[in-house]
Amino acid sequence: MSDRLGPIAPDAMTPAQRAAAQAIIDGPRGAVYGPFVPLLRSPELMEYAQRMGEYLRYRSAIGVRLSELAILVTARQWNQQVEWAIHAPIAAQVGIPASVIHAIAQRRRPADMLVDEAVVHDFCVELHERKSVSDRVYADALALFGEQGVVDLMGVNGYYTLLAMVMNTARTAVPASSAEPMPD
Repeated sequence: MSDRLGPIAPDAMTPAQRAAAQAIIDGPRGAVYGPFVPLLRSPELMEYAQRMGEYLRYRSAIGVRLSELAILVTARQWNQQVEWAIHAPIAAQVGIPASVIHAIAQRRRPADMLVDEAVVHDFCVELHERKSVSDRVYADALALFGEQGVVDLMGVNGYYTLLAMVMNTARTAVPASSAEPMPD
């Protein structure tokens, strides 16, 4: 399977693409990679998407550890190997146990999650699979994270779904990773 929307050579970029790419390079990501490669075809969309992602990934009300867990659940739901390759090692670094990561990859509910991890996991799975969240799971999330946290958790799911859709359609190449690929 070939990458449909691969990297654009710097000398082939429009001024808007160059500016959008430079903004990502100058930010916390440090490089244009993953979903930003295909999104570069729409520089304004990429700019807004990367700003939303920067907030959700680095500063959301649920914190980095739980954001990374939500990203993994979303990657699994969308069979998105690029997201998995990038975020499974990050999730491990920020404290998500290897057993939890492995269970998500296997499409199983991890048995050994902390309470906040279980709430995030169940919220994300219900949102993706049922297109809604039950009253019980919503109440659990609200009690732990407050309204801003619940909205940010929905945002993480929506944002990484957008990126998964982009990369699945673009057939974005999976980068080298210390993470085991998700099984089919």
